[in-house]
Amino acid sequence: MKKLLIFSISALSLTACTKSIYDYNEQTKAASAVPAPALFSNAVRNLSDVLTSSNVNTNVYRLVVQHWTTTTYTDEPNYDFFTRNIPQRWWQIMYKDVLADLKECKRLLPTSVGVTAAVKSNQIAITGIMEVYTWSILVGTFGDIPYTKALDINNLFPEYDNAKTVYENLLTRLDAEIAALNPAEKGFETNQDLVYGGSTAQWLKFANALKIRMAMLIADVDGPRAKAAVEAASANAFSSAADNAQFKYQSATPNNNPIWTDLVQSKRQDFIASATLVDKLNALSDPRLKQYLAPNDNGKYIGGINGSTNTYSSYARASSKVIAIDAPSLLLDYVETEFYRAEAIERGYAVGGTAAEHYNNAIRASIKYWGGTDADADTYLLRPDVAYLTASPNWKEKIGTQKWIALYNRGYEAWTEVRRLDFPVLAPPTSPKSTYPTRYTYPTNEQTLNNKNYTKAAAAIGGDKVDVKLFWDKF
Repeated sequence: MKKLLIFSISALSLTACTKSIYDYNEQTKAASAVPAPALFSNAVRNLSDVLTSSNVNTNVYRLVVQHWTTTTYTDEPNYDFFTRNIPQRWWQIMYKDVLADLKECKRLLPTSVGVTAAVKSNQIAITGIMEVYTWSILVGTFGDIPYTKALDINNLFPEYDNAKTVYENLLTRLDAEIAALNPAEKGFETNQDLVYGGSTAQWLKFANALKIRMAMLIADVDGPRAKAAVEAASANAFSSAADNAQFKYQSATPNNNPIWTDLVQSKRQDFIASATLVDKLNALSDPRLKQYLAPNDNGKYIGGINGSTNTYSSYARASSKVIAIDAPSLLLDYVETEFYRAEAIERGYAVGGTAAEHYNNAIRASIKYWGGTDADADTYLLRPDVAYLTASPNWKEKIGTQKWIALYNRGYEAWTEVRRLDFPVLAPPTSPKSTYPTRYTYPTNEQTLNNKNYTKAAAAIGGDKVDVKLFWDKF
């Protein structure tokens, strides 16, 4: 009893020293506020992760463009994106993990301490550029989306905006961010900017390259605006591979390339090279074959059948470069930009040079990026089935095919180009659930929780189906 009395007195003494019981819930070690630059870094990391991932619950574009196919689970190569609710995951990451962080970053940046007004202005513009980049992906994936009413915690059921109107606004926003950038001043610090290490001049080139990409997407529906945008941006966009927007992963977890997590750490053998890609690379004696892929267990480069079950040991699979723990990921690069310039000339845009020169530059840069040499590129570009003058009389076919090859391991970008240029023509998989998918359906959560606005949006685009073409996809 005496011991119990002593304990009770001690407890009362401790309680008496505390002003309020709620004081026990105070975090004394955790940060009370998130620094704005940390939000920017986190958003860019999340964006790079989702675009790079090979997780079948998140990113299946490599399967859709037939760069890869599967061994066991055949839903996604056959255009079944519903069983795993893949659109839901893509939508949530873009809105919650990328755009929400970028929005909060922009809100906090003006109050940053110890940063000059000029640097803050650059930081705000760079954050805005990444917002435009991310919104353009959402529009290019779904069509009409919540935009003007989105990211408002007080509006749980946002209306959808017309995709074309959103896209036009994004181009206007991008112009404003370009105008706001001052390359003579710093942006984020080196350790905060995981793409360009603080170089505002490089972000300016990136913004102009993004402007080219976005303008070319609407070239078939708004030629005059596309032409004006491309011509204005080309001279200030990427001029070599040194300008590539590259996210640099590290050789230790958790900052590693997500493909390593998906395929190496997990020891899974779900993915192999598609016969569509392997057959094309073999037919062209493409020097990137051995850089892109590792051979099967017998040392042969053979691709699996799209949409069928395949034995892992019998087929080529991702190379050691692709599955490396620190393999970098590209958000936008010189190769892509040079292909756009080649196309721009074919469309009559004034960007300098010839279509053949830009086409050759793109292919050469791709070969060298993957570890090939100038000699490899010279030999490849002399092939009649590769050379610009002889590969095909249809510029969309020769540019589209070579761009599809060069965009290996960049599934979303490859999917956009296949939809936009209609080349290469991809044969259906063995058991397709639809014709070729040209969009994702809206997430299940939108259908159940925001049904009124979902129903209106679905009707506006012609139905919530995977083979409905988006506003820019007219041919």
